[in-house]
Amino acid sequence: MKRLLLVLSLLPLTCFSQIIGEANGGEVLFNPDNLACISEEAKAKINAEVEVNVAKLIKQGKLSIKKAGLASPTFIWPVQKAATSDFNDVWAISNYVDHDATFPDNVQDYNCGTRTYDTSSGYNHSGTDIFTWPFSWYQMENDLAEVVAAAAGTIVYKNDGEFDESCTANSNTWNAIYIQHSDGSRTWYGHLKNGSLTTKEDGDTVVAGEFLGIIGSSGNSTGPHLHFEVYDSGSNLIDPFNGTCNNITTWWQDQPDYNDPNINAVLTHSAPPEFNTCPETETTNLQNKFLPNSDIYMAGYLKDQLAGTTIYVRLFKPDGSNIQWSLALTNTYTTSYWYWDLNNLSELGTYKLRMTYEGQSVDHEFEVASTLGIEDEKLAQISVAPNPFEDELKISGFTFDQADYNMAVFNQLGQKVVEKEVFSDRLDLQFLSKGLYFLNIGDKTTGSSKSFKIVKK
Repeated sequence: MKRLLLVLSLLPLTCFSQIIGEANGGEVLFNPDNLACISEEAKAKINAEVEVNVAKLIKQGKLSIKKAGLASPTFIWPVQKAATSDFNDVWAISNYVDHDATFPDNVQDYNCGTRTYDTSSGYNHSGTDIFTWPFSWYQMENDLAEVVAAAAGTIVYKNDGEFDESCTANSNTWNAIYIQHSDGSRTWYGHLKNGSLTTKEDGDTVVAGEFLGIIGSSGNSTGPHLHFEVYDSGSNLIDPFNGTCNNITTWWQDQPDYNDPNINAVLTHSAPPEFNTCPETETTNLQNKFLPNSDIYMAGYLKDQLAGTTIYVRLFKPDGSNIQWSLALTNTYTTSYWYWDLNNLSELGTYKLRMTYEGQSVDHEFEVASTLGIEDEKLAQISVAPNPFEDELKISGFTFDQADYNMAVFNQLGQKVVEKEVFSDRLDLQFLSKGLYFLNIGDKTTGSSKSFKIVKK
């Protein structure tokens, strides 16, 4: 598929308190490079292997022969968040089936839109791409997005053990499961994480909603996502969505809207999150416990952001009072994130951050405490000087083994401009342009981190 491309922008903030900084963030695109999910050659090979297995399973009495006249299945959604996920939701859609057979750059999805793609080699996208959002690689690493059977059926083929951190076009085989339903139709679940597939074998049955694997990036892929492909009993490619340009009865029990605004997560961070180069796991800087008057980055992660809408934010303090502000959204994005920085929360206790978008509200709690964990306390003692600085920044107050900590400096767009795998008490930053930066110092073992605003004068 295609890689993540981060596009950042700054928007003014409308708020009722001076402690809130301006909004930062913007669009995050999945799949800008139009990489084919699977080649026609690979499809032909898969179909041949499936047919061999189907004949074998019929002979063994594990699969019924197709019966004419049976109704096609109706699908539940094939992705769900794991029980261990703290996110509100874990997915978004980047591409649908391309209904325009001509190429290149002639595309049409089921809704007569252009949320699909083709390639100059003649590939027209043949499935629904459901990618993980936010933090695709973090989700894959922690098994937070599960693939489940869209309908009951029999496993007619599965493949596992393939490399699952693909970032470019390649000839690697994907990890996948293929299920045949009672009417003879089949569903494909591709790009799964290596070693995550169900232990069930060919010929075993599954029920709707049963776990099949974890979303990964195996095969021809540049980021974790599920490629969901459907064929009817006559082996014809099916787009299961009903729309103006695909006049069929929907195959979904509850078809998602073409634009389906959602808050996928509300989170707090110790520094702006960083979307790294594929396949490096994102630097999330997730944190829920802070010292008084330290930097806190409050973020909302949206799916299907619509131009002309507004995200409303409210921060409830431990004493019951609250402050609120809003952000008018001027663009339509498949996925986006927006964050605000504040550094003067001194009241100890539990805070509740609430974001409301298009009728949906999501809460996230975090704590301001006088002390942090043992490892966090080591970071809490660190200070930087001078700040603002001219050429060199000095770090003092550390009481840890320098090899256990790393350092990075980010610009205002969240781009990493300096990276050191080992902590250093001096940073030569004379090459940086004047302006505001963020220094992040992290514990390699626990993931704890501390961020500083630094200014180059």
